[in-house]
Parts: sequence; structure tokens; C-alpha cells
Amino acid sequence: MTKPTGRRRAAALTVPLILLGAFGASSREPLLYVSNEIPNTISVVSPRTNAVIATVPVGKRPRGMALSPDRRTVYIALGQDDALGVVDVASGQMTSTIPANRDPELVVLSPDGKVAYVSNEEVAHASAIDIASGKTLFSTPVGVEPEGVGITRDGTKLYVTAETNNTVSVLDAKTGRLLKTLHVGDNPRTVALTPDGTRAWVSAEAGGNVTVIDIATDSVLAQFPIRDGKTKPVRIAFSPDGRIAYLTEGAAASVSVVDVARQAVIDSIVVGRRPWGIALSPDGGRLYTADGRSNSVSVIDTKTRKVIAAVPVGERPNDLLYIP
Repeated sequence: MTKPTGRRRAAALTVPLILLGAFGASSREPLLYVSNEIPNTISVVSPRTNAVIATVPVGKRPRGMALSPDRRTVYIALGQDDALGVVDVASGQMTSTIPANRDPELVVLSPDGKVAYVSNEEVAHASAIDIASGKTLFSTPVGVEPEGVGITRDGTKLYVTAETNNTVSVLDAKTGRLLKTLHVGDNPRTVALTPDGTRAWVSAEAGGNVTVIDIATDSVLAQFPIRDGKTKPVRIAFSPDGRIAYLTEGAAASVSVVDVARQAVIDSIVVGRRPWGIALSPDGGRLYTADGRSNSVSVIDTKTRKVIAAVPVGERPNDLLYIP
């Protein structure tokens, strides 16, 4: 396995120079980043045209991504490089890597953007990395096969799923101290906080359900099924007003539409094969899924709940990141 060196390196874009203006912050053109696990690239999609406008070479096995608060930098978990790739949005280049301990899978940032938190799947840890120095602030044992990771709006607590243990570990985000362990559905994948910051939703792939956690008390409030419980829900996106949740369902090649207040599925949308990553435009009008076995991104009109485009991307797309 290749070990990170922390060296700076630039990656050339496979795109004509005339398109580079699309990356600049001053252009205000939105972008959709797609991490492709097999070719080790990021596909850059224009939400205006629903077409790939650039391909960014990155490190080995890119999966989860996080955007800095100023929207200038994207951090990508490079699972086989044991690192975070650092991509400059304006230039469309990966400029450096930051050591992120063994096998990082998903990543979130502290509210101020100074600390990256990653789930280290292979070693069953969750780690905090100081972005400026590259120093590991803590690496805490959690359950086996950690994946989903979420942070509270005030940056005080971290939530990490463990697929094998069927648990969520609650950590002090400053010290890494384990505060609580919660039992959830089987094979939990994702932790997503509601827009108001009061609840955490945890999708259980094998369990076919969602567990709702109260952030104030770190207690389980409810658990409800996603359709017949066999669609294998993975990742979650909430509408801006918090009234609707969308869940990708790998086995069913669909997205479930959930009424948050009722905690009930109200619709489903057929997309490509094995949908995984999910992203929503800031206005809630467009929903995107990374269809891992179709090697494409489905573009959905949320008003009609219909797929309006399928964008070919790299092989095995995993995560999506919308950059306004």
C-alpha cells in the first residue's frame, strides 16, 4: 500500500484551458464533484449543462469529499493512499495531500474548516486532522468498519457509524473522548444531521431502516423502515427546509422520498444501478445520485420527481459534492 508523504503535487486537468474559468470563485458557476473509485479521478459536472467539463486525477480510491467553508478547497478521502487529497477549486488541481491515518473513507470538516474528521475503516478508528499542520489531533477506536461520520453544527460532537457492530459512537470533537455508544439498525452506513441541527439520521443498509437520534441527549428517538426494508438505504440528503429526506437505495436502484415529520416513505424514484452518493442543489430543485454500477450520475427534478438526465462519469462513482 502506498503511504502518504505529505509532498505537494499538482495534477493536470484533462480539459481545454478555455474551460478553466468555470472553476473560478468569481464566475459563480456551480459545480458538481463526483469521486470515481476505479480510475482514481474526480469528474467535474456542470449543473447548468449536465455534462462533464473536466476530469481531475487524484490519489488512489477516492471516496468521501468535504468542502471548505469558503468553498475554495475540496478534501477527498483517498483510501489506498491513507491521505486526504487537497483540490483547489479555482484551478481544478489537486495541490497536495494530508496524512489521514489508515484507509480513510468519509470525511467532514469542523464548522470553521480547520479540522478534518475521517472514518478509518480498516483500523476501526475515527481521526481528527489539523488541516494547516497535517498533524493528527486524535485517533479514537470506534466500532468495526466505521463509515458514516457527522458533526454537530456547533462543532462539539462527532457521530461515527460502525457497520459490523451496528452502532454509532459519539465522540467529543475536541479531545476524541468516547461519550456514548448507541445501538442502531444493522449495517449502518450514513449519519446525516437535519438542517435544524437537532436530529441525526442513521441509515442501516442491511436493516433497511433509519434510526433517529436526539442530538441534545444522544438518545434514540425512533426507528422506521424504508419501504419493505430490503432496498438497502445508504446515504441521505435533506431538503433545505428539512421537510423531506432523500435516501439512495443500492439494491433497488432507486431513491426513497421520506416525509420527515411523519417518518414515512411517500414516493420512490428509479435511478441508475447501485446508487450510492447523493447531493442536493442549495435551492432543493435538483437532486443527484452517484450510480456506482451504471458509471453515471442521475439528475432528478425534485418537483416532478423524475430523472431528467443521466451523466456518464468515471467507473464506480462513489460520492457527490455540490459546490455552489
